[in-house]
Amino acid sequence: MTDATPTIVEPDAITAPTEPRTPSRRRWVVLAVVVAFVVLVPFARFLNSYNYVLQIGLVILMWIAMTSSWNILGGYTGYISLGHNVFFGVGGYVAGLLLLEFGWSPFVTAPLAGLFAMLLGLIAGLITYRTRGPSFIISTIALLLVVTLLMDNWSYLGGASGLSLPLPGFEISWLKVPFYYAMFIAAVAAVLLGYRVQHSKFGLALRAIASDEVKAEVAGINTRKFKVMAFALSAFFPGVVGAFWGYSLAYLRPVIFLIIAVAARMVLMVIIGGRGTVAGPVIGAVLVVLLDEASVTLFGASELNLVITGALLVVTLLFFPMGIVGTLRDKNRLPSWLNWD
Repeated sequence: MTDATPTIVEPDAITAPTEPRTPSRRRWVVLAVVVAFVVLVPFARFLNSYNYVLQIGLVILMWIAMTSSWNILGGYTGYISLGHNVFFGVGGYVAGLLLLEFGWSPFVTAPLAGLFAMLLGLIAGLITYRTRGPSFIISTIALLLVVTLLMDNWSYLGGASGLSLPLPGFEISWLKVPFYYAMFIAAVAAVLLGYRVQHSKFGLALRAIASDEVKAEVAGINTRKFKVMAFALSAFFPGVVGAFWGYSLAYLRPVIFLIIAVAARMVLMVIIGGRGTVAGPVIGAVLVVLLDEASVTLFGASELNLVITGALLVVTLLFFPMGIVGTLRDKNRLPSWLNWD
C-alpha cells in the first residue's frame, strides 16, 4: 500500500499573500520637513539675498504647478504638447482684464482664470483628439501660433505692447510674499491632482492610452473622451499660475507667456524628472531652475546657458532614459521619500 502519511508544513514555510507596503514613516517625516521649510522661507528675512531667494522659490513653485499639470497629458496619456503655455498666457490675461475692468484681484479671480483656460483646453482637445504622435505635436504648435497672432494684433489686449496692471497694494518689504504663498498653494494642489489621477480609474485609462491606444479602444475605453478630459484638466493650473505671474510683473505681454521656449521648458522639466510619475515634474522643475540660476550667476546671461541646459538633457537621457525618478524606481534605487506613486 502507498504510504499516505500527511506532510507537515512548518508555519514559517507558509508564504503569506503579499500586501502593498504602506508609506514609510521616514517618507512622511522627510516630506513634512521639506514642506515646513518651503512654508517658512518667507520668514527668513535675515538673509542678505532674501528677495532673490524668495523670487527663486516663487518661480520653482510656479513651474512645479505647470509641469505637474502638463504631466497629466504628456506623461500619463503620452501626448506631447508644445502649446500648453497658451493656457499660462490666457490665465494671465483673463485675471488682468478682470482687474482692469472691475478691480477684482487676481488672488480672487485666479480660479476663474484657470476655469477659462480649462474651457479652452476642452475646445483644443475636441479639435485635436483625432491626431496622434507628430501630428498632435504640430497641432499644439499651431494652437500656440494662432493664439500668439491673435494677441499680438488684438488692440483691446494691447497688442504686442501688452497691458500695464495696477501695482499690488502690499507693503514693499512683503510684496513677494503673497505671490509666493499663492504659487505654493497652486503647486501643492497640482501635485495632489496628479497623485489623484495616478491612483484613479481615469488615470488607469490614460496609461492604457499611452501604452497602446488601439488596444485601449478594443478593450472598450472611450479614448476620445479621456484624451479630451486630460487636455482640459491639464490646462487648469497653468491658467491659475498665469494669473499670479502676470499680476506679480504688473504688466502683460504676449512675449512673456507665448514664446515656444516656455512650452519647451515645461516638457524638458518633465522629461528630466520622469514622465508619468508624480514626483518627476517636481524634481525636474527644481533641477532646471536651480541649474539655470547657477549658470547665470557663473557665466552671465549668455547662450552658454542653453548649452548647459542641453547638456543636462543629454546626460539625463543617457543615464536616466526614463527620467530621474522613473529610472531610479525601475532599478529599485529610488529613495522612499520620493516614491509618491
